[in-house]
Amino acid sequence: MAKDFDTMEDSNRSGNPTLHEVSDPARRLYLQAAGGAWLTSLLAPLAAGCAHSNPSAALGPRARMGFRAVPPSAADQLVVPPGYIAQVLAPWGEPIGIAAHMPAFARDASNSAHDQAYQLGMHHDGLSYFPLEGSSAHGLIALNHEYTDDGLLHPDGMQPMTAEKVRKSQNAHGLSVYEVRLREGRWEMVRPSKYARRFTMQTPFTVAGPAAGHPLMRTAADPAGLRVLGTLNNCASSQTPWGTYLSGEENWANYFAAGPQPSAHHKRWGLREKSSYQWDGHDERFNAERNPNEPNRYGWVVEVDPYDPESTPIKRTALGRAAHEGAWVALTRDQRAVVYSGEDARFEYIYKFVSRDRMRPGGAKANRELLDHGTLYVARFYADGRGRWLPLVHGQGPLTAANGFADQGEVVIKARQASDALGATRMDRPEWLSIDPRTRWVYCTLTNNTSRGQPGQPGVDAANPRANNAMGHIIRWLEAGDHDGETFVWNHLVLAGDPANTRPEARGDVQGDFFGSPDGLGFSPNGLLWIQTDASATQMNQGEYARIGNNQMLVCDPDTREIRRFLTGPVNCEITGVSFTPDGRNLFISVQHPGETPSERSDPRQPRRFSNWPDRHPDGRPRSANVVIRRLDGGEIGT
Repeated sequence: MAKDFDTMEDSNRSGNPTLHEVSDPARRLYLQAAGGAWLTSLLAPLAAGCAHSNPSAALGPRARMGFRAVPPSAADQLVVPPGYIAQVLAPWGEPIGIAAHMPAFARDASNSAHDQAYQLGMHHDGLSYFPLEGSSAHGLIALNHEYTDDGLLHPDGMQPMTAEKVRKSQNAHGLSVYEVRLREGRWEMVRPSKYARRFTMQTPFTVAGPAAGHPLMRTAADPAGLRVLGTLNNCASSQTPWGTYLSGEENWANYFAAGPQPSAHHKRWGLREKSSYQWDGHDERFNAERNPNEPNRYGWVVEVDPYDPESTPIKRTALGRAAHEGAWVALTRDQRAVVYSGEDARFEYIYKFVSRDRMRPGGAKANRELLDHGTLYVARFYADGRGRWLPLVHGQGPLTAANGFADQGEVVIKARQASDALGATRMDRPEWLSIDPRTRWVYCTLTNNTSRGQPGQPGVDAANPRANNAMGHIIRWLEAGDHDGETFVWNHLVLAGDPANTRPEARGDVQGDFFGSPDGLGFSPNGLLWIQTDASATQMNQGEYARIGNNQMLVCDPDTREIRRFLTGPVNCEITGVSFTPDGRNLFISVQHPGETPSERSDPRQPRRFSNWPDRHPDGRPRSANVVIRRLDGGEIGT
């Protein structure tokens, strides 16, 4: 999500020691300089062991990049390499395909709240392609809608905010499932479709796992604490090996008004006196003074079965509560699920969950409780290139009733406080993760953190080595033995930046095309790593970002670390969401908030001030959209 650097959530006042406070500085600097070669020798036995027994070795060798890089761009258009074509698909406001109601998009934003409940939501983010009968030409897209620009959503913006506007904004959040088919060289939405669904702030979600029914989850509207209406601020997403969709609830704290004296618990989670969306004036749930447990019902990873339109979505509380960017699943060799996740907030944490049980054949129904039982961990990165997963288990170490954790339900609800108590490593906004199926290395984007090293803020450490980290970096690690290992080794894939910058901390070490603020991340079937960027509208094309241009998507060969720019987006958009068809010949992405203003809310009198992508209508407005990219010769993307 694009956020002004000065307002990005920072509520971690734990006092956890940074790595430079517990390690030898000279040794730490040596490891940063020589870490690549040092770790290569250290990891050789581990990597060999993984390759020997890893069934993913059958995937074959990693492909090499075979496209001509595109230059940086500040134009209001989407640019792909020669030999490729990009097709806009499914913009905000298109009818989703529910047969009972398919209202057309109104370019003047006059669609009602009721209409919006049947249309694609706003600000597309994470997405996944789910093939129907294994097809690379017919499938389902499951998609997040992260947040809303109410200046574009309503003809007169937020002034005044009314109950109808609140309901429309709530209906523009959430998730969508829609059907797509490739016909005569073009993808199209299939409408109507029996699979089409919208998940809004009125959709019932089941609560499962250790927080289900917990006293901190109970409200007057839900005294059992087992049923939550809605999901919001959903960001990154992924597809599980058993065929479901995982979505993270990210900056949900911005929707609640906590009053002039928020509780210590609410402060730790970033709640403020007033909300950013003004929902609390028309929806009692978002008044945290009157409903102090309602915020505890958000911040979870939600699971959806896109193949079953009658299924109820589930909030998986065993994975921990956080400002979840998303969640990504690996399988151990004995088929247990390991779920990696991070928090898109300054100085927060990286987590993993290891399931107790093995994945069973039979898809979603056979694995309905797989993510409800297991162990949650938080990461600590040491300065010598090693790390450890610290178990977030009630009764172990400081996680006791005497320290405010009555049971495992309270541990997962207060995952941040529990991680504080264990001394986990505070990171520079950990966002998307991706797992290399060929090597089992896990990659994580750390988008940026300009507060790092500032007065009164944590200093640099080995994992987060730059003060005023405006450019971000990508970290990676390899578990000892298998994905359920409690120790790991790590290094940096890349420190983002522009080598022409004056400030050393903003130059980076990119081998190839320079960039900043890495966010989206994903491997294609041919083994290439795709990196998407999310620089703020307050930074793009100015200062240290002057040469970088609009947000973009790049491709990396993890073996050589070469990075090549594949795509540039329209003005002030974020490039996000990455998913391939099984044959690797179609790439789906999201172009989020084209034309975003520095305040993130448009002036309704000037909806086209910065962008008019993709429609170009003289009386229209910019619209987030999915885009599908193909090679003109039908070959694999990126090679």
